[in-house]
Amino acid sequence: MIAKLHGIIDTIGEDSCIIDVNGVGYLVSASAKTLAKLNVGAEASLLTVMTVREDDISLFGFADAWEKEWFNTLTKVQGVGAKVCLSILSVLTPTQLAQAINAQDKASFCRASGVGPKLAARIVTELKDKIVTVPVAVGGGLNAAIAGTSATDLPNESTVSTQPAVDYTKSEDVTSALVNLGYQRLEAYHAASRVLAKNPDADVATLIRLALKEFAGKEFEV
Repeated sequence: MIAKLHGIIDTIGEDSCIIDVNGVGYLVSASAKTLAKLNVGAEASLLTVMTVREDDISLFGFADAWEKEWFNTLTKVQGVGAKVCLSILSVLTPTQLAQAINAQDKASFCRASGVGPKLAARIVTELKDKIVTVPVAVGGGLNAAIAGTSATDLPNESTVSTQPAVDYTKSEDVTSALVNLGYQRLEAYHAASRVLAKNPDADVATLIRLALKEFAGKEFEV
């Protein structure tokens, strides 16, 4: 099993790259976000997942551990193959993935090539309670081995839950109320999360009023 490659980037294609490791060129498929961090002729390290089938051996590369773990998580969902997963990772960062799942935002997943409404619904449903974990090396060794990523670029905690830090029941009640008032679910989720974080002891009715007040006063970035 090949878990990491370190070498010189020989070629960068539309959905893959070739990394030269001591004279051996490895073809590695990767998301657009990972490929954008690479430069031809530059030294780089990629975390990898190797898949072995009867007629094919493939390598998939990732710029950081969080992208790799989301790849492993997403590919466990029925209908999400490796190529579709890379398509999702090309349009959504790990943070955006967690937000979209929390908000049950199917539209964000439909932006990825190969993901239709039914598959998007399956993804957000199956991963709603999923916790994504990443091994953290002592002294930041793992982080230091990731090309283009410093130790401070990755979260300090080894576990990231798709569950919000705030009271989920209140957040969902406020989100649902805002959706019923005509707001898009993702922007409603952001509004609910923001006002609940600022007012954790407020009741649902108060939180709804505060969210509507913020909507009236500013445009939310989603």
